[in-house]
Amino acid sequence: MAVHRMDNVLIVVEDLDAAIAFFVELGLELEGKGSVEGRWVERVIGIDDVRQDIAMLRTPDGHGRIELAKFHTPAAIRSEPTDAPANTLGIRRIMFAVDNLNDVVTRLRTHGAELVGEVARFEDSYLLCYVRGPEGIVVGLAEQLG
Repeated sequence: MAVHRMDNVLIVVEDLDAAIAFFVELGLELEGKGSVEGRWVERVIGIDDVRQDIAMLRTPDGHGRIELAKFHTPAAIRSEPTDAPANTLGIRRIMFAVDNLNDVVTRLRTHGAELVGEVARFEDSYLLCYVRGPEGIVVGLAEQLG
């Protein structure tokens, strides 16, 4: 077997603290925060003179992680609008299973989140929605029914 697990997803942000607060409110746990720089990082990501702050957040089950990164040098590059629609090429969202979708949406709104569309019911199985958080980050929320 080549893959053992998916370790984490990287999201590059400008406001690291706001992004951390958003994901902590969602229910992720901040594992750690720090700075990285030096030749080893430059070799891995293929960018010279890199200096960044990173934060690692873990899902409550301990199996999923999100890495947030704020680049100080070189500055991050915006390649698409922050409100890109769901049919834009590339990674569009990360989906999370939640217990009480409406409560989660209400709590995330205190961090500036907005519904992308609306809360919708899929048969008798799920309540689903997309929420746009800080810096245009889109997360999907799914509450299993029954």
